[in-house]
Amino acid sequence: MRAFFQLEPGDLQAFCREHDLPQYVADQLLDWVYRKGVTDPQAMTNISRARREAIAATMGFCRGSVAAHQIATDGTQKLLITWPDSGRSSRDGSLPVVADAPPRQTECVMIPRGQRKTACVSSQVGCPVGCRFCASGLEGVEGNLSRGQIVEQVYRLSRLAAVDRISNVVFMGMGEPLANFNAVTDAIRTLNAPWGLGISARRITLSTVGLPAAIRRLAEFELPVTLALSLHAPNDELRRQLIPWAEYATIAELLDACDAYFAATGREITLEYLLLRGVNDRPQQARQLADLARRLRANVNLIRYNEVKGLPFDRPATRDVRAFRQILEQGGITVHLRASRGRDIAAACGQLRQERRTGGSSG
Repeated sequence: MRAFFQLEPGDLQAFCREHDLPQYVADQLLDWVYRKGVTDPQAMTNISRARREAIAATMGFCRGSVAAHQIATDGTQKLLITWPDSGRSSRDGSLPVVADAPPRQTECVMIPRGQRKTACVSSQVGCPVGCRFCASGLEGVEGNLSRGQIVEQVYRLSRLAAVDRISNVVFMGMGEPLANFNAVTDAIRTLNAPWGLGISARRITLSTVGLPAAIRRLAEFELPVTLALSLHAPNDELRRQLIPWAEYATIAELLDACDAYFAATGREITLEYLLLRGVNDRPQQARQLADLARRLRANVNLIRYNEVKGLPFDRPATRDVRAFRQILEQGGITVHLRASRGRDIAAACGQLRQERRTGGSSG
Protein backbone atom coordinates (compact mmCIF):
# COMPACT_ATOMS: atom_id res chain seq x y z
CA MET A 1 0.00 0.00 0.00
CA ARG A 2 1.53 3.31 -1.11
CA ALA A 3 1.26 6.43 1.06
CA PHE A 4 -0.16 9.31 -1.00
CA PHE A 5 1.47 12.16 0.92
CA GLN A 6 4.85 10.50 0.42
CA LEU A 7 4.61 10.87 -3.35
CA GLU A 8 5.54 13.48 -5.95
CA PRO A 9 3.85 13.69 -9.38
CA GLY A 10 6.44 11.39 -10.94
CA ASP A 11 5.83 8.80 -8.22
CA LEU A 12 2.08 9.00 -8.82
CA GLN A 13 2.61 8.49 -12.54
CA ALA A 14 4.71 5.42 -11.77
CA PHE A 15 1.92 4.20 -9.47
CA CYS A 16 -0.55 4.59 -12.34
CA ARG A 17 1.67 2.57 -14.66
CA GLU A 18 2.05 -0.17 -12.07
CA HIS A 19 -1.74 -0.48 -11.72
CA ASP A 20 -2.71 -0.02 -15.39
CA LEU A 21 -4.26 3.37 -14.77
CA PRO A 22 -4.08 6.23 -17.29
CA GLN A 23 -1.34 8.78 -16.58
CA TYR A 24 -3.87 11.58 -16.17
CA VAL A 25 -5.22 9.86 -13.06
CA ALA A 26 -2.10 11.14 -11.27
CA ASP A 27 -3.19 14.72 -11.95
CA GLN A 28 -6.73 13.90 -10.88
CA LEU A 29 -5.49 12.54 -7.57
CA LEU A 30 -3.39 15.63 -6.91
CA ASP A 31 -6.35 17.85 -7.69
CA TRP A 32 -8.78 15.94 -5.50
CA VAL A 33 -6.49 15.86 -2.48
CA TYR A 34 -4.60 19.16 -2.54
CA ARG A 35 -7.16 21.39 -4.26
CA LYS A 36 -10.50 19.89 -3.24
CA GLY A 37 -9.51 18.36 0.11
CA VAL A 38 -10.89 14.89 -0.72
CA THR A 39 -9.03 11.77 0.43
CA ASP A 40 -11.79 9.18 -0.03
CA PRO A 41 -11.28 7.58 -3.47
CA GLN A 42 -14.99 6.76 -3.67
CA ALA A 43 -15.77 10.50 -3.61
CA MET A 44 -13.48 11.24 -6.58
CA THR A 45 -16.36 11.31 -9.03
CA ASN A 46 -14.47 12.07 -12.26
CA ILE A 47 -12.57 8.79 -11.88
CA SER A 48 -14.37 5.63 -12.96
CA ARG A 49 -15.70 3.30 -10.28
CA ALA A 50 -13.30 0.49 -11.23
CA ARG A 51 -10.33 2.83 -11.02
CA ARG A 52 -11.52 4.27 -7.70
CA GLU A 53 -11.69 0.76 -6.29
CA ALA A 54 -8.19 -0.02 -7.57
CA ILE A 55 -6.86 3.15 -5.94
CA ALA A 56 -8.65 2.42 -2.64
CA ALA A 57 -7.13 -1.07 -2.56
CA THR A 58 -3.56 0.02 -3.25
CA MET A 59 -3.09 3.53 -1.87
CA GLY A 60 -3.50 4.99 1.62
CA PHE A 61 -4.16 8.66 2.17
CA CYS A 62 -4.41 9.82 5.80
CA ARG A 63 -2.42 7.08 7.52
CA GLY A 64 -2.53 8.39 11.07
CA SER A 65 -5.56 8.55 13.36
CA VAL A 66 -6.54 11.48 15.58
CA ALA A 67 -6.29 10.40 19.21
CA ALA A 68 -7.27 13.81 20.58
CA HIS A 69 -8.50 17.11 19.20
CA GLN A 70 -8.54 20.14 21.48
CA ILE A 71 -9.77 23.67 20.81
CA ALA A 72 -8.57 26.57 22.95
CA THR A 73 -10.58 29.64 23.83
CA ASP A 74 -8.33 31.70 21.53
CA GLY A 75 -9.11 29.46 18.52
CA THR A 76 -5.89 27.46 18.63
CA GLN A 77 -6.51 23.82 17.74
CA LYS A 78 -4.28 20.88 18.64
CA LEU A 79 -4.23 17.34 17.27
CA LEU A 80 -2.58 14.31 18.83
CA ILE A 81 -1.97 11.84 16.01
CA THR A 82 -1.28 8.13 16.44
CA TRP A 83 0.78 6.54 13.69
CA PRO A 84 0.21 2.83 12.90
CA ASP A 85 3.04 0.37 13.54
CA SER A 86 1.91 -2.43 11.27
CA GLY A 87 2.30 -2.76 7.53
CA ARG A 88 5.05 -0.16 7.27
CA SER A 89 8.20 -0.30 5.19
CA SER A 90 11.41 1.62 4.60
CA ARG A 91 10.09 2.60 1.20
CA ASP A 92 7.62 5.04 2.72
CA GLY A 93 10.01 6.23 5.42
CA SER A 94 7.92 4.78 8.21
CA LEU A 95 8.90 4.14 11.80
CA PRO A 96 10.30 0.80 12.96
CA VAL A 97 8.16 -1.58 14.99
CA VAL A 98 9.21 -2.02 18.63
CA ALA A 99 7.53 -4.73 20.68
CA ASP A 100 5.43 -3.51 23.65
CA ALA A 101 6.20 0.14 22.86
CA PRO A 102 3.59 2.83 23.60
CA PRO A 103 1.68 4.21 20.58
CA ARG A 104 3.72 6.34 18.20
CA GLN A 105 2.15 9.74 18.73
CA THR A 106 3.00 13.26 17.65
CA GLU A 107 1.34 16.63 18.06
CA CYS A 108 0.54 19.41 15.64
CA VAL A 109 -1.15 22.74 16.23
CA MET A 110 -3.12 25.24 14.15
CA ILE A 111 -2.61 28.81 15.37
CA PRO A 112 -4.99 31.45 13.96
CA ARG A 113 -4.13 35.12 13.75
CA GLY A 114 -6.53 37.07 11.58
CA GLN A 115 -6.28 35.72 8.06
CA ARG A 116 -3.06 33.89 8.90
CA LYS A 117 -3.41 30.23 9.81
CA THR A 118 -0.12 28.72 10.97
CA ALA A 119 0.55 24.99 11.20
CA CYS A 120 3.09 24.02 13.85
CA VAL A 121 4.26 20.50 12.98
CA SER A 122 6.47 17.75 14.38
CA SER A 123 9.39 16.14 12.57
CA GLN A 124 10.14 13.27 14.96
CA VAL A 125 8.38 11.10 17.53
CA GLY A 126 9.77 12.51 20.74
CA CYS A 127 13.01 14.47 20.57
CA PRO A 128 16.71 13.54 20.90
CA VAL A 129 17.84 16.95 22.18
CA GLY A 130 16.40 16.69 25.68
CA CYS A 131 16.06 20.40 26.48
CA ARG A 132 15.58 20.58 30.25
CA PHE A 133 12.46 22.74 29.95
CA CYS A 134 10.63 20.82 27.20
CA ALA A 135 8.05 18.02 27.41
CA SER A 136 8.90 16.67 23.94
CA GLY A 137 12.17 15.04 24.94
CA LEU A 138 11.23 13.62 28.34
CA GLU A 139 11.32 10.09 26.94
CA GLY A 140 13.90 10.64 24.23
CA VAL A 141 13.36 10.10 20.52
CA GLU A 142 11.46 7.09 19.18
CA GLY A 143 11.99 7.65 15.48
CA ASN A 144 11.79 10.01 12.53
CA LEU A 145 8.61 10.98 10.76
CA SER A 146 8.48 10.45 7.01
CA ARG A 147 7.84 13.10 4.39
CA GLY A 148 4.27 11.88 4.13
CA GLN A 149 3.65 11.99 7.86
CA ILE A 150 4.89 15.57 8.04
CA VAL A 151 2.76 16.66 5.09
CA GLU A 152 -0.25 14.83 6.52
CA GLN A 153 -0.08 16.96 9.67
CA VAL A 154 -0.39 20.14 7.63
CA TYR A 155 -3.15 18.64 5.52
CA ARG A 156 -5.15 17.55 8.56
CA LEU A 157 -4.85 20.99 10.13
CA SER A 158 -6.02 22.59 6.89
CA ARG A 159 -9.21 20.51 7.02
CA LEU A 160 -10.22 21.63 10.51
CA ALA A 161 -13.34 23.75 10.89
CA ALA A 162 -12.86 27.47 10.16
CA VAL A 163 -9.35 26.98 8.75
CA ASP A 164 -9.88 26.67 4.97
CA ARG A 165 -6.21 27.05 4.11
CA ILE A 166 -2.90 26.93 5.96
CA SER A 167 -0.88 30.04 5.12
CA ASN A 168 2.26 29.42 7.19
CA VAL A 169 4.15 26.39 8.48
CA VAL A 170 6.61 26.28 11.36
CA PHE A 171 8.73 23.25 12.22
CA MET A 172 8.53 23.94 15.94
CA GLY A 173 6.70 20.86 17.14
CA MET A 174 8.23 17.66 18.46
CA GLY A 175 11.71 16.74 17.32
CA GLU A 176 14.82 18.41 15.90
CA PRO A 177 14.09 19.04 12.18
CA LEU A 178 17.72 19.04 11.08
CA ALA A 179 18.21 15.61 12.66
CA ASN A 180 15.65 14.34 10.11
CA PHE A 181 17.04 16.40 7.26
CA ASN A 182 15.96 14.43 4.18
CA ALA A 183 12.36 13.86 5.22
CA VAL A 184 11.94 17.46 6.37
CA THR A 185 13.34 19.00 3.19
CA ASP A 186 11.30 16.58 1.06
CA ALA A 187 8.18 17.58 3.00
CA ILE A 188 9.00 21.26 2.44
CA ARG A 189 9.11 20.57 -1.29
CA THR A 190 5.58 19.17 -1.16
CA LEU A 191 4.32 22.00 1.05
CA ASN A 192 5.77 24.55 -1.36
CA ALA A 193 5.02 22.91 -4.74
CA PRO A 194 2.24 24.28 -6.98
CA TRP A 195 0.93 20.72 -7.28
CA GLY A 196 1.05 20.36 -3.48
CA LEU A 197 -0.09 22.82 -0.83
CA GLY A 198 1.43 25.85 -2.58
CA ILE A 199 2.83 27.53 0.56
CA SER A 200 5.55 30.10 -0.13
CA ALA A 201 9.02 29.14 1.10
CA ARG A 202 9.14 32.51 2.86
CA ARG A 203 6.17 31.40 4.94
CA ILE A 204 7.88 28.21 6.08
CA THR A 205 10.09 28.42 9.16
CA LEU A 206 12.47 25.72 10.33
CA SER A 207 13.47 25.97 13.99
CA THR A 208 16.64 24.21 15.08
CA VAL A 209 18.53 23.91 18.34
CA GLY A 210 21.65 24.26 16.23
CA LEU A 211 23.62 21.73 14.18
CA PRO A 212 26.27 23.77 12.35
CA ALA A 213 26.96 21.21 9.61
CA ALA A 214 23.25 20.72 8.94
CA ILE A 215 22.65 24.50 8.86
CA ARG A 216 25.36 24.81 6.21
CA ARG A 217 23.76 21.96 4.30
CA LEU A 218 20.38 23.69 4.51
CA ALA A 219 22.00 26.77 2.97
CA GLU A 220 22.37 24.70 -0.21
CA PHE A 221 18.68 23.69 -0.23
CA GLU A 222 16.86 25.16 -3.23
CA LEU A 223 14.02 26.69 -1.19
CA PRO A 224 15.00 29.69 0.99
CA VAL A 225 12.95 28.95 4.09
CA THR A 226 13.23 31.08 7.21
CA LEU A 227 15.76 29.72 9.71
CA ALA A 228 15.11 30.14 13.43
CA LEU A 229 17.87 29.29 15.90
CA SER A 230 16.58 28.13 19.27
CA LEU A 231 19.20 29.89 21.37
CA HIS A 232 17.50 30.19 24.80
CA ALA A 233 20.70 31.32 26.52
CA PRO A 234 23.18 34.11 25.69
CA ASN A 235 26.33 32.25 26.77
CA ASP A 236 27.70 28.75 26.37
CA GLU A 237 27.77 27.90 30.07
CA LEU A 238 24.07 28.49 30.64
CA ARG A 239 23.13 27.02 27.27
CA ARG A 240 24.86 23.75 28.11
CA GLN A 241 22.85 23.59 31.34
CA LEU A 242 19.56 24.01 29.46
CA ILE A 243 20.29 22.17 26.20
CA PRO A 244 22.37 18.96 26.34
CA TRP A 245 23.25 19.16 22.63
CA ALA A 246 24.96 22.49 23.29
CA GLU A 247 27.97 20.38 24.31
CA TYR A 248 28.55 19.70 20.61
CA ALA A 249 28.62 23.27 19.29
CA THR A 250 29.45 26.65 20.77
CA ILE A 251 27.34 29.72 20.16
CA ALA A 252 30.17 31.16 18.05
CA GLU A 253 30.11 28.08 15.79
CA LEU A 254 26.33 28.37 15.45
CA LEU A 255 26.52 32.04 14.52
CA ASP A 256 29.17 31.28 11.88
CA ALA A 257 26.86 28.65 10.33
CA CYS A 258 23.95 31.10 10.44
CA ASP A 259 26.16 33.68 8.69
CA ALA A 260 26.69 31.16 5.92
CA TYR A 261 22.92 30.59 5.67
CA PHE A 262 22.24 34.32 5.41
CA ALA A 263 24.96 34.74 2.77
CA ALA A 264 23.50 31.92 0.66
CA THR A 265 19.79 32.78 0.97
CA GLY A 266 19.53 36.44 1.94
CA ARG A 267 17.04 35.37 4.63
CA GLU A 268 17.37 37.08 8.00
CA ILE A 269 17.86 34.69 10.91
CA THR A 270 15.51 34.68 13.88
CA LEU A 271 16.87 33.96 17.35
CA GLU A 272 14.28 32.13 19.42
CA TYR A 273 14.63 32.85 23.14
CA LEU A 274 12.43 31.13 25.70
CA LEU A 275 12.21 33.17 28.89
CA LEU A 276 12.47 31.13 32.11
CA ARG A 277 11.87 32.93 35.38
CA GLY A 278 15.10 33.62 37.24
CA VAL A 279 17.13 31.48 34.84
CA ASN A 280 17.72 33.42 31.63
CA ASP A 281 15.56 36.55 32.00
CA ARG A 282 17.98 38.86 33.84
CA PRO A 283 19.10 42.29 32.49
CA GLN A 284 22.70 41.18 32.02
CA GLN A 285 21.52 38.26 29.91
CA ALA A 286 19.41 40.63 27.80
CA ARG A 287 22.53 42.72 27.11
CA GLN A 288 24.49 39.60 26.14
CA LEU A 289 21.68 38.53 23.80
CA ALA A 290 21.62 41.98 22.20
CA ASP A 291 25.35 41.63 21.42
CA LEU A 292 24.75 38.26 19.74
CA ALA A 293 21.80 39.54 17.71
CA ARG A 294 23.81 42.53 16.46
CA ARG A 295 26.68 40.23 15.53
CA LEU A 296 24.30 38.12 13.43
CA ARG A 297 22.03 40.98 12.27
CA ALA A 298 19.17 38.85 13.55
CA ASN A 299 15.77 39.65 14.97
CA VAL A 300 14.76 38.14 18.32
CA ASN A 301 11.58 36.22 19.04
CA LEU A 302 10.90 36.23 22.79
CA ILE A 303 8.70 33.43 24.11
CA ARG A 304 7.20 33.27 27.58
CA TYR A 305 7.52 29.80 29.02
CA ASN A 306 4.43 27.61 29.26
CA GLU A 307 4.81 25.57 32.43
CA VAL A 308 5.22 21.79 32.07
CA LYS A 309 4.10 19.61 34.96
CA GLY A 310 7.07 17.96 36.64
CA LEU A 311 9.72 20.32 35.26
CA PRO A 312 11.41 22.85 37.58
CA PHE A 313 10.84 25.99 35.52
CA ASP A 314 8.38 28.85 35.89
CA ARG A 315 6.77 31.37 33.58
CA PRO A 316 8.57 34.74 33.74
CA ALA A 317 7.03 37.72 35.48
CA THR A 318 5.46 40.29 33.14
CA ARG A 319 7.69 43.08 34.49
CA ASP A 320 10.81 41.03 33.76
CA VAL A 321 9.64 40.29 30.22
CA ARG A 322 9.05 43.99 29.59
CA ALA A 323 12.43 44.95 31.01
CA PHE A 324 14.20 42.26 28.96
CA ARG A 325 12.49 43.42 25.78
CA GLN A 326 13.28 47.07 26.49
CA ILE A 327 16.99 46.36 26.86
CA LEU A 328 17.03 44.57 23.50
CA GLU A 329 15.15 47.37 21.76
CA GLN A 330 17.43 50.00 23.29
CA GLY A 331 20.29 47.99 21.82
CA GLY A 332 18.82 48.39 18.34
CA ILE A 333 17.38 44.88 18.07
CA THR A 334 14.08 44.12 16.38
CA VAL A 335 12.09 42.17 18.98
CA HIS A 336 8.87 40.18 18.65
CA LEU A 337 7.11 38.96 21.77
CA ARG A 338 5.24 35.82 20.81
CA ALA A 339 1.71 35.79 22.16
CA SER A 340 0.99 32.77 24.34
CA ARG A 341 -1.55 30.67 22.50
CA GLY A 342 -3.56 27.65 23.56
CA ARG A 343 -2.45 27.62 27.20
CA ASP A 344 -5.79 26.06 28.21
CA ILE A 345 -5.19 23.04 25.95
CA ALA A 346 -1.60 22.22 26.95
CA ALA A 347 -0.33 23.71 23.70
CA ALA A 348 3.33 23.69 24.69
CA CYS A 349 5.20 21.17 22.58
CA GLY A 350 4.83 17.60 23.82
CA GLN A 351 2.50 18.39 26.72
CA LEU A 352 -0.63 16.64 25.46
CA ARG A 353 1.29 13.50 24.48
CA GLN A 354 3.02 13.38 27.86
CA GLU A 355 -0.23 13.90 29.77
CA ARG A 356 -1.89 11.07 27.86
CA ARG A 357 0.99 8.74 28.65
CA THR A 358 1.11 9.58 32.34
CA GLY A 359 -2.64 9.70 32.81
CA GLY A 360 -2.71 13.41 33.65
CA SER A 361 -5.36 15.91 32.73
CA SER A 362 -5.48 16.91 29.09
CA GLY A 363 -7.08 20.27 29.75
